Amino acid sequence: MAKESTHRAEELKDQGWSNEDVARYAELWDYRQRWGAINLEREDRLFLRKAEAALPKILSGKTAIRKPIKEKSYYRWLLFYLDAMNSAEASYGLQEGHRGAWAILLEEELRVLEYYEPVLGLPDTIKARALVQIREEILKTAQEENSGKSKQEVFDFKAPLEALKKTESTNWRFLRDGECSDDKSYLILDKMAVKTFRKEVRTRISTLLRDLFPSLAETDKPSPPDDWSRNQPE
Repeated sequence: MAKESTHRAEELKDQGWSNEDVARYAELWDYRQRWGAINLEREDRLFLRKAEAALPKILSGKTAIRKPIKEKSYYRWLLFYLDAMNSAEASYGLQEGHRGAWAILLEEELRVLEYYEPVLGLPDTIKARALVQIREEILKTAQEENSGKSKQEVFDFKAPLEALKKTESTNWRFLRDGECSDDKSYLILDKMAVKTFRKEVRTRISTLLRDLFPSLAETDKPSPPDDWSRNQPE
């Protein structure tokens, strides 16, 4: 692993750390460089350790060319389906603020992937198969909680991938399988339900993915702040 020659306080700020903690990290880092860690209080050493564990690793050699998260096949697969859902919703004539529950779920999953940046190698993708059933459970709960208050549209979950396979070679799987593979129901939530559902999904999906992927097993990175967006400027 390459060693940094200066502190990386701005990267902590980008991850949602407070200005006070960012300034404390920079000050302690500079002190340690000058006088050594042995002269720091135990509490300060623990704080430095926590901050540096939250920073992305600096890679060197062959590992430095690891693909960014947005180029990983699993990420692109989810984004492919989200784009298809966004296109479908544009044709539904939805009222302002209304949104598909499936689209919200995929948005939040993509957000967590961008934030934690798991390796998404074979061990991670094998574990990710459990998400097929988990997504169905989340959507079933949303359907039950919004019974009588929601709207149903039709979305063919197979069609986008079938169309892609006619023009490109891909080993992507359908988003839904088993007894739900032919289900074309697409739950639309109203403005208030969208807010509630997104909050519930955001709380659950962050912990779920962090615990599920082996490459995140030792991460000390906190959950993404509510104002952290996967579409924020680089």
